[in-house]
Amino acid sequence: MSNNNNHQLGEAPWFHVALSTGFGVGFWPWGPGTLGGFVALLTWIGLYLLLSPMWLFVATLALVVGSLLLGVWTDNVMERYWGEDPRTVIIDEYFGTWVACLPALFVDGPSYVAISLASLGFVLFRAIDITKPLGCRWVDKHIHGGWGCMLDDALAAFYACIVVLAVRFGKVVEFVADLF
Repeated sequence: MSNNNNHQLGEAPWFHVALSTGFGVGFWPWGPGTLGGFVALLTWIGLYLLLSPMWLFVATLALVVGSLLLGVWTDNVMERYWGEDPRTVIIDEYFGTWVACLPALFVDGPSYVAISLASLGFVLFRAIDITKPLGCRWVDKHIHGGWGCMLDDALAAFYACIVVLAVRFGKVVEFVADLF
């Protein structure tokens, strides 16, 4: 999380402002990272409902790789104008949410199962990203610039993926599906 929540935001290139803030979502005053992650989740769910499983896989990988590379680049630019890890820069939350949606790909069964797994991934990612356990805090404090901004979210999303995969391939999904 940014240590400059009250930092005055300076003039910055409009393209990087739009990209790094999730097209303005980062300016939301109450939990911009969580709102950004939720917008990313809704985007993924929309793609899930529109695309075939193979195209959803391709789109998800494109979102993950694209947001990682663009996030590193745009965060490096934005830090020159707004300071280190500015609170309004939330492209890392988009990236982390899309990584956390990976275990929901290629789910057989009703669509609510895949959407539930993606939603669980989002909730776990945000909880881990906010609390920063198991090395996430170390990455946040010791790796700076664009890579630092993105890698603590990558680690948080990785942990979320592990839990979602355990749920998906455990008996939990079958139990919940049997309830309906």
